[in-house]
Amino acid sequence: MTPLFAVICRDKPGALQVRLDTRDAHLAHIRDSGIVAMAGPLMEDGQMCGSLVVLDTDDLDAAQAWAAADPYKAAGLFASVDVIAWNKVIG
Repeated sequence: MTPLFAVICRDKPGALQVRLDTRDAHLAHIRDSGIVAMAGPLMEDGQMCGSLVVLDTDDLDAAQAWAAADPYKAAGLFASVDVIAWNKVIG
């Protein structure tokens, strides 16, 4: 089974407009990469405040490369990005 990796991103405070302005490019990156198993925004008080993306890829280097190429990252949206191995147990 191919390893899974969680990309956990937290937006900078007050950066919602950056997220909205870059969302189409981010979604294209997800769609075009072919390695995203699942993804969605983190929510706080009803507003998007980060991202959780689960990647089905060969290794940590590939997952980190995907995260580095995310248009959200290029736009300066994130305060933090963590890429860690993830083991699916249920679902």
